Amino acid sequence: MKRNWNERYSIADYVYGEEPNEYFKATLANLHPGKILLPADGEGRNGVYAATQGWEVEAFDQSEQAREKALQLAQRKGVRINYQVLDFQQIYDTYPKENFDAIALIFAHMPPEIKSGYFPQLPDLLKPGGHILLEGFSKNHVTYQQKNPGIGGPPDVEMMYSEELMRELFPDLEIITLSEQEISLNEGLGHNGLGSVVRYIGKKR
Repeated sequence: MKRNWNERYSIADYVYGEEPNEYFKATLANLHPGKILLPADGEGRNGVYAATQGWEVEAFDQSEQAREKALQLAQRKGVRINYQVLDFQQIYDTYPKENFDAIALIFAHMPPEIKSGYFPQLPDLLKPGGHILLEGFSKNHVTYQQKNPGIGGPPDVEMMYSEELMRELFPDLEIITLSEQEISLNEGLGHNGLGSVVRYIGKKR
């Protein structure tokens, strides 16, 4: 999988564009800047945007090529981010508990064993009152992929999300927002057209 992502990110263009995800941007506007973690941040469009808004950014991805492009983007925007090359399995050996004001999972599609084995501990990394925010393709997105391959998304429905899954992954967080929506995406080369997403914001009590 790592080699596949390095190959995908090896092109000159930014696969998902240089602008932040719209849901991420809108959600961040309602939070006070602090320290944020972005797992699977890819080419850095969201992490770099957060830095321009005054956030202290920690990001990681398994792709060295993604990190290189993210740091180039940060330099062009005149900000700094701390971006590491990590697998999700290394997260709890890398970041201390109660360290972040927010964790953003934007199209962070992982195999079910990663989601069930590692996501439920993410709230441990949050400070009290911190937030987890997520936008990811829903399990109903498969229908949209069949009609329009250009919308993107993982090839395996088990890597997608549902409202029920979000409740299972983060049972102790206060749900601020949880919904499944049909939206129109225009994100670089990778996400174009109508798709179905799950949107979630949870708050650590």
